Amino acid sequence: MRINFFAITTLLLLIAGPSGASSPVRISPRNAERAISEETLHRDVEFLSDSLCEGRRTGTRGATMAAMYLAMNFENAGLLKMDGSYFQGFPTATGTAGHNIVGFFPSDETFSKKKYIIIGAHYDNLGILQGTLYPGADSNSSGVASILSLARMLHHMTSIGKRYHKNIIFVAFDGKFSNMRGAQEMYDRLASGRIKNPVTGEKISKDEIDMMVNIDQIGSTLAPLSLGREDYLIMLSSDNSSRKGSLTAVNSIYGLSLDLGFSYYGSKDFTKLFYRSVSEQKYFISGGIESVMFTSGITLNNNKPYDNVGSIDYRVLRKRTLLIYYWLTRFL
Repeated sequence: MRINFFAITTLLLLIAGPSGASSPVRISPRNAERAISEETLHRDVEFLSDSLCEGRRTGTRGATMAAMYLAMNFENAGLLKMDGSYFQGFPTATGTAGHNIVGFFPSDETFSKKKYIIIGAHYDNLGILQGTLYPGADSNSSGVASILSLARMLHHMTSIGKRYHKNIIFVAFDGKFSNMRGAQEMYDRLASGRIKNPVTGEKISKDEIDMMVNIDQIGSTLAPLSLGREDYLIMLSSDNSSRKGSLTAVNSIYGLSLDLGFSYYGSKDFTKLFYRSVSEQKYFISGGIESVMFTSGITLNNNKPYDNVGSIDYRVLRKRTLLIYYWLTRFL
């Protein structure tokens, strides 16, 4: 076969552009969709709600199994250890040892490293009570599966050349059922200057935290906002938060068309309760850090033995996670 070297050379010059410089490749946020699937979400929820993890009660062998799984997946997603480890231990009021799992996603080295976003979800659950396993698939394996997928998507985007302006601290909180002790520990470490940027070695000030994002139960379709709409999502934030408009915008732009709610089913009192008191963002709000909570609401499966891997709608969970990702990229 005769090779036309002139044609090949001409083609290479066209690809390279003027002066041999590579033409910039447009990286779309949609490229991240390759890193998330219903299957990976199902896999994460299945492991965390399996009997091997024994319901993930803080301080138990099952919680340790879950923590090791999370640390392994943080590492696989390219997250850096903080202070040399993914594990941050703390004592609970009952004397058991809890462990937050923490990983660091660095901003591009050409940008300032002094802005941070915290993304978290609690991974502990009730455990085994009187011989009965409480798997905690929606509460809160669904939220943990979501933050794992967010980390994988960001890792995939950086692997194809995307650059981000802000750092992200991913936290799988322990101790939800011990007065949210894990969230309190994380905030206390931050407020006292005990958390360092693993790239620069500098202490991270709480004033450098742009936002805290908490994901608590987003796998169910049993408590829709509107009759017949299973594809919904609730976002709770401060009354004057500009984040709401951004969520509405990306929901339309990327064609996800989720039914969005910005209150807890229209109740002012329950909205205030859920936003300020009943989940991990509580300590960050009280410390003056703008916080956002995503949820699909409390259902009849909550704290029941049948909150298992089969109770989750993985198609909708994927859509919700994608929406959070697209929304998040607006602030990175």
